[in-house]
Amino acid sequence: MADEPKNANTEPKKKSPLLLIIAVLVSLVGGAGAAWFFLLPHGKSVQAAPEQKAAEHGFVAHLEPFTVNLADAEDSHFLRVTMDLDLAHAPKGAEGEKGNGDFPTARVRDTILSVLTQGKADVLVTPDGKAALKHELLSTLQQRVPEIDVRDVYFTEFLVQR
Repeated sequence: MADEPKNANTEPKKKSPLLLIIAVLVSLVGGAGAAWFFLLPHGKSVQAAPEQKAAEHGFVAHLEPFTVNLADAEDSHFLRVTMDLDLAHAPKGAEGEKGNGDFPTARVRDTILSVLTQGKADVLVTPDGKAALKHELLSTLQQRVPEIDVRDVYFTEFLVQR
């Protein structure tokens, strides 16, 4: 029985190192890609966004909240709104973000109040009503207070009580 021929199935097969080499290469390439993504600075794309935004918006003036009675004859309704104004440039003598320099606060607030008190609750609760109010505020501010050069009006709070 010692002379019996060895069966091919009884010999252990040699494992190919090709699978191991592929796994190591994939791990190295993945690790190098992750290191590049997390370690290299990506500052150019991040820094470009604020510069573009600064070019679009010159100066944003925050206004204190307004609470006004609306022009509804049948019931007593009121509007509470807080807004920011996008100005083409900072007012002369502006001191950082908190200072208002030569900003004509009294005239701006009076102009806004005169527009807000003409609104009606049923109209202002609709998206079209808010858009029309924003347009009316913008055009009235541009007419009555042209020196601040208002570009846009942003509502940061808008509440209509009916």
